Amino acid sequence: TSDRDDMTTVVMACEEFMASTGIAPERLRELLALGWLESRTEGSDQFFRDADIYRVRKLERICCDFELPVVGGTIIVDLPERIDALEHKVRELQGLED
Repeated sequence: TSDRDDMTTVVMACEEFMASTGIAPERLRELLALGWLESRTEGSDQFFRDADIYRVRKLERICCDFELPVVGGTIIVDLPERIDALEHKVRELQGLED
């Protein structure tokens, strides 16, 4: 599993996460509905990874600065991660061919 899928680093409840990221409840629900953010539910409480604070702040900044819809912002935020993963895979494959 990827680090993004690993929910073992969950450290904060929903309210704390929203306060740390500055996002509104509606935006949080939108990001969860898109599958861009994941949470863990325990009873009636929802918990989020601390690693997602940076991603959400970056998303909000990009959407605001460039007046982008949230879907466009998520693509931009995810691109560097996807490029890094692909470059890593290419290096692995090149190592196997040598």
